[in-house]
Amino acid sequence: MVPRYARPAMTAIWEPEARFRIWFEIEAHATEALAELGVVPKSAADALWAWWATNPAIDVAAIDAIEAVTKHDVIAFLTWVAEQVGDEARFMHQGMTSSDVLDTCLAVQLARASDLLLADLDALLAALRTRAMEHRHTPTIGRSHGIHAEPTTFGLKLAQAYAEFDRCRARLVAARADIATCAISGAVGTFANIDPRVEAHVAAKLGLSVEPVSTQVIPRDRHAMFFATLGVIASSIERLATEVRHLQRTEVLEAEEYFSPGQKGSSAMPHKRNPVLTENLTGLARMVRGYVTPALENVALWHERDISHSSVERYIGPDATITLDFALGRLTGVVEKLVVYPERMQRNLDRMGGLVHSQRVLLALTQAGVSREDAYRLVQRNAMKVWESDGALSLLELLKADPEVTLSDAELEDKFDLGYHFAQVDTIFERVFGEL
Repeated sequence: MVPRYARPAMTAIWEPEARFRIWFEIEAHATEALAELGVVPKSAADALWAWWATNPAIDVAAIDAIEAVTKHDVIAFLTWVAEQVGDEARFMHQGMTSSDVLDTCLAVQLARASDLLLADLDALLAALRTRAMEHRHTPTIGRSHGIHAEPTTFGLKLAQAYAEFDRCRARLVAARADIATCAISGAVGTFANIDPRVEAHVAAKLGLSVEPVSTQVIPRDRHAMFFATLGVIASSIERLATEVRHLQRTEVLEAEEYFSPGQKGSSAMPHKRNPVLTENLTGLARMVRGYVTPALENVALWHERDISHSSVERYIGPDATITLDFALGRLTGVVEKLVVYPERMQRNLDRMGGLVHSQRVLLALTQAGVSREDAYRLVQRNAMKVWESDGALSLLELLKADPEVTLSDAELEDKFDLGYHFAQVDTIFERVFGEL
């Protein structure tokens, strides 16, 4: 985790003290369930909760010092708690394994991280909706292969992003449900030394589902899907960031990141206004995606359990969620403050002498009885003259002067109506946003 790209709420989930607090809750809830089943005395659970009620600080340094000797983090934690609680603490961890604690804790942390990420997505979606509505009918040029294609609206660009992030949100909801499972099943997952009702009790208390069948560890296909979902969200962030970066290029300059008073763009060139935020988002997206492959490779553990996944998850759990949280917050700010230049959009749309209307002329000629091959040849022949003149010539005027073009001047002029391209904009918006 790099502090530069971290926000406090998400970082707090992964702090050592937060992790140890979750461990305690797992152990105390399990002891509580064991007491209800008569396996351990009720006084044991009462002692744990009585100590917890004093809101004790978790002495991370003391636990780390014990671990330096035991070389085992869960044993170090249990030893420290026993020192605080006293004799009744001996009933903690009855029939449990370290993985019961570690995996269930990770499920809690990832579920909590998901809730923050879902809130981030909601904020981004709200910003995209607002700006899409603002520019629903703002004409701009659509590009394919980076080349002028046909007219669209800037609002449609943002509506597409909204729909994409709405899908991302749905995927994250599903991934959260998939990851939020509890395993308190003991050695190799057989419940030989602990009743399944303990697992159900702990799961209910922590807001988790019961893992149907664990092998001492929760199956890592769940984690693989979770981190893959984060990777997809990161890719969607990069797609929108890349669009902004292209639009901010000097030759295009249809939109740009907000440039605040006092901001500097270059240490050498005072005139520079660089898309630094969206370039940063592109880099952060690469990092989040980089955590997907290790998560996929964690699926194949040996037999019922090994710990090859453990070191990986100590990295990717915090880093992926913290980085994505920061990136979503940054992208929301970019969208909210994005400076849009409708006049420049119109100027760019017009700069190629009407080439963007070529398809309408092609279709009109075929409707008038010209073969598609001949119609394409006629339109392209004139379009290439406009292209080679860099827009100095007019496609409409060239077509009017072409004796092989059988459409009347009025019919040709009708095919150069910009508004024609926007007749279905509201239909698309209704599909994306519902009734307008």
